[in-house]
Amino acid sequence: KPIIENITDAIYSCRKTICVISRHYLQSEWCSREIQMASFRLFDEQKDVLILLFLEDIPAHQLSPYYRMRKLVKRRTYLSWTQAGGHKGVFWQN
Repeated sequence: KPIIENITDAIYSCRKTICVISRHYLQSEWCSREIQMASFRLFDEQKDVLILLFLEDIPAHQLSPYYRMRKLVKRRTYLSWTQAGGHKGVFWQN
């Protein structure tokens, strides 16, 4: 199957999709496609099916090319590994 079809099938066949965001991830050519498909499902099903996990602090201006992700970050709760600090147990509970 083509890669985009595999991405779509994987996102729609799971209960939740976890996107682990880092600067390296944002440089990936497939990043925008993965976020696009996951957010389509989020808006299509009107369910909380997408979890955003930021491994590092990323300034808003670096999210600008990723319009959907920037919009999600503004409107929804997300997890931040760097803000978890010494409270990793609470992070994993969330």
